[in-house]
Amino acid sequence: MAFNGTWKIDRNENYEKFMEAMGVNVMKRKLGAHDNLKITIQQDGNKFTVKESSTFRTIDIEFTLGVNFAYSLADGTELTGSWNMEGNKLVGTFTRKDNGKVLTAHREIIGDELVQTYVYEGVEAKRIFKRG
Repeated sequence: MAFNGTWKIDRNENYEKFMEAMGVNVMKRKLGAHDNLKITIQQDGNKFTVKESSTFRTIDIEFTLGVNFAYSLADGTELTGSWNMEGNKLVGTFTRKDNGKVLTAHREIIGDELVQTYVYEGVEAKRIFKRG
């Protein structure tokens, strides 16, 4: 499974603007841009186990493709939604509990990198990871 492994944040593109659109305050945006995020992904068929560890928290997430689950962002924003596989790309669609607005996320392997793309309210950001 291409996603399996440990991935360390390498760089961000437009991430601070994205966090601003999400309503994250300026202090948390500054910290979030340098969170040293590391993601460990283990795929077993349609089931995924993802461990996210950063400067701020460590969280284990388990999900099955196509099955809704609840998730909280590092800033406390609560979401519900699901991940699906489209070709070789993981595509997530999540709805914020506080305002009903939709956040989409894509994870795909490009070359030797894991690229996560987020879109919220028309603002797109990327976080690019290298195998750790």
